Amino acid sequence: MQTWKQIRDREDGKLPSRTFANRIKSNRISDLQLSNHKEIVSSHKGSINSLQIDFSERRYLLSAASDSSVAVYDIQRATNYEGGGVISKHSSLFVVDKQHESGHKYAVSSAIWYPIDTGLFITASYDHHINVWDTNTTKVVVNFKMPGKVYKTAMSTLATSHMLIAAGTEDVQVRLCDIASGAFAHTLSGHRADGVMNVEWSTSSEWVLITGGCDGAIRFWDIRRAGCFRLLDQSRTQLGRRPPILKHSAITKDSSTKLRTAQKKHANGGGSKQLPIGRVPSKGPMKQRLHPGMLSTQDRATAHYGAVTGLKVTEDGMYLLSTGSDSRLRLWDVESSCDTLVNYETVRLQTSKPIQLATAQDSALVFVPCMRTVKAFDMWSGNTYTTLGGHYECVNACWFNQQDQELYTGGNDRQILVWSPSRSIADQMDEGANEDQDNWSS
Repeated sequence: MQTWKQIRDREDGKLPSRTFANRIKSNRISDLQLSNHKEIVSSHKGSINSLQIDFSERRYLLSAASDSSVAVYDIQRATNYEGGGVISKHSSLFVVDKQHESGHKYAVSSAIWYPIDTGLFITASYDHHINVWDTNTTKVVVNFKMPGKVYKTAMSTLATSHMLIAAGTEDVQVRLCDIASGAFAHTLSGHRADGVMNVEWSTSSEWVLITGGCDGAIRFWDIRRAGCFRLLDQSRTQLGRRPPILKHSAITKDSSTKLRTAQKKHANGGGSKQLPIGRVPSKGPMKQRLHPGMLSTQDRATAHYGAVTGLKVTEDGMYLLSTGSDSRLRLWDVESSCDTLVNYETVRLQTSKPIQLATAQDSALVFVPCMRTVKAFDMWSGNTYTTLGGHYECVNACWFNQQDQELYTGGNDRQILVWSPSRSIADQMDEGANEDQDNWSS
């Protein structure tokens, strides 16, 4: 089998002069349909559990499956063509399975790219191991032995100060694995029972990690400090989007005067006495906001009835989408820790394993695996935009490629399907002409 380096060395590095994203500017994401011009030839013999396209080149699709295999596909350069050059076939560049000397022995639950480049990728398995692979040599360079099955791993795309892999396992503690040292950085304790099924880094801070447990809790952690600093509670709600932040010019003279008076009073010692963290005043209407971990009643708050099966932070980091084994999809305002009460139309979700959600930034759509279909919901109204039906068995993973405006889905039927905006015959002929020109020039 050729190595990653050999495969990339044989390529001339020239991409088509006109990308697919430029060709579909006039199309809408709501017109997504099963692609009739691109096909991923799956190398897996088990259900697809994880999909991810690299963040640096946005060209290589990494997939993981329950047959212990991991595969990489070039989604921009086809392996061959069919149908007179109209259908591009994309076979795997390489596959790592249980026959490999360092391959996983059981199902691979998660596979992610190193955020900086495609030189490394990370796999996690039910065999209790997390492997960090050198893509060029397909050899394991770092290995972490975990206390149980690994459900999900994640790395921050913002991080410049750490190289930490967050891992959710069947153990209740969340572990942070440091690639640089090859050791565990520390553990995060707070979830109660049956493990942590989902981990997700914030898209607005490299230090904030979000975890979803089988206890129904969603916790926010600042990894520089002990204990979680936020715990979502499904009983706390606020309707719709967050109110816009008032500009400085909108602050009235009266409110400014009151603020200065209060500050002066506090400076002169006339204000109320400041209480230690975790204490509440014995009298008066004022109540201090407590750390969620300080009171056992608050520490038992849940975001879902049952396990949290999916988490997805929006690009701006202001909202969080979550799914649970209660077959509910919820949209949370991160700052207020409130459920926004968006009433998503009926969803039927898998309850026994994690699912991978995807969002389309420009159109504010969220793609959710719903048994054998994928539903695209309007994030703010909750209405179903479209339902994508093409898999023969349950769908587990979605990944939306912002560059090409394509959706990739994987399921228990071992297939990886590509969903693209509809194109006319003229577009397809135009694409073929451009590819012929590129091949001729190369």
